[in-house]
Amino acid sequence: MKRIYVSDMTLESGKSLSFKEKIEIARQIDKLNMDVIHMPAIVNATADALLIRTVSAFVKNSTLSVPAGFSEESVKAAYAAVSAAQKPRLSFFIPVSAVQMEYSLHKKAAKMKEQAASLFEKAASYGVEVELVAEDATRADKDFLKEMILLAVEKGVSVITLCDDEGARLPGEFSAFVSEACALIPKDAAVRLGVLCRNTIGLATASVVTAMQAGAEEIKCCVGAATLPDITTFAGVLASCGDRCGVFSAISYHELQRITKQIKWICGEETEGAIKTAVVEEAPAVYDKNDSIEAISDAVTKLGYDLSEEDMKRVYEEFGRVAEKKAVTGKDLEAVIASVAMQVPETYRLVSYVVNNGNIIASSAQIKLEKEGKEISGIAMGDGPIDAAFRTLEQIIGYHYELDDFQIQSVTEGREAVGAALVKLRENGKLYSGNGISTDIIGASIRAYISAVNKIVYEEANQ
Repeated sequence: MKRIYVSDMTLESGKSLSFKEKIEIARQIDKLNMDVIHMPAIVNATADALLIRTVSAFVKNSTLSVPAGFSEESVKAAYAAVSAAQKPRLSFFIPVSAVQMEYSLHKKAAKMKEQAASLFEKAASYGVEVELVAEDATRADKDFLKEMILLAVEKGVSVITLCDDEGARLPGEFSAFVSEACALIPKDAAVRLGVLCRNTIGLATASVVTAMQAGAEEIKCCVGAATLPDITTFAGVLASCGDRCGVFSAISYHELQRITKQIKWICGEETEGAIKTAVVEEAPAVYDKNDSIEAISDAVTKLGYDLSEEDMKRVYEEFGRVAEKKAVTGKDLEAVIASVAMQVPETYRLVSYVVNNGNIIASSAQIKLEKEGKEISGIAMGDGPIDAAFRTLEQIIGYHYELDDFQIQSVTEGREAVGAALVKLRENGKLYSGNGISTDIIGASIRAYISAVNKIVYEEANQ
């Protein structure tokens, strides 16, 4: 039986998704035991890199693939973003047909080959899995395609994916094309051949199945309506015909329908019957002193919190005091929850912190905490002082909690203004909020994070 590797490209589909929605989709795909999750290319150096690092922290089953661009600087940036993943991959989407090379990159074949060799060497030097995605391969000159395949093998590329971007080849034609390509790869080379087939004429699934029979080992799919084979359809073929074809995959079939339906709902493609747990429903915008405890309790639930009856009473009492002075927004209500609900003994206490930041140095944080009378410390680097501080806290605590939300605001005015921070962490589907106040907003953020962690640790110890 031959193992078939399945790569998911849902996050590269171009859909307009929020940061949290992308994270949730990646989380669900990982639960499916998908072999590869393709992340979007890094366009915004800060936001996109942060997304990749966040996803890297919790993806346990899948290889995380990041497009590496066309320069050594972009390769370096992609590696920095994905290096924390358990199984990182750098992918090069390189056109190999004459028309696409000149149209997309304004390069002739010789220059493209020269640049590709340099990029492959740079990526392989990091010791990660490297992939060549040969775009428009079915319309490439056969001799040049052969040269690119042999070059990739020579430079340490692990996966070579051939693309039918035109999507006009019939399954038999695509199968013959893949068979010829397989014959070019030396039998002793540790290289996996993959395929990407566009669904232009509605035969993408049939084409990748025949390609699989011709020797392809990695298939690119996605969830929902797109130009690639739908994962549900392709997985159905594997489940039904895998024994006859002598192939199998690691996909979690019993979770497939539920998870793909949930992802489609997040993407706006599913309107009925989906499990709507991925995106928390927003609470109403404003509350006042006339709202009952039942109304506020409902709002708290919609914000994602599961409070005890005693905590809810405390929240409502504090809400009443605030509502006497002003209209209470959703953010105000979350601040109330953080300040009065689930107040617990301090498992971790902040002793000291030093954060370095600047426009010519990488941000770093060194933090010392106290736990059960013993001091523990850590140091980490991050994308900005807050990210560095939170990474350091994770290092000290030894566990990654999902950061659901982070807010900072000024409590007082002037140069000596007091800042408040609100941190919401999610663990096992439940939200825990912590707040911190300081004239130093970084200090307030650290205190807020520790406050939320203490609530998680206390509840877990008393279950």
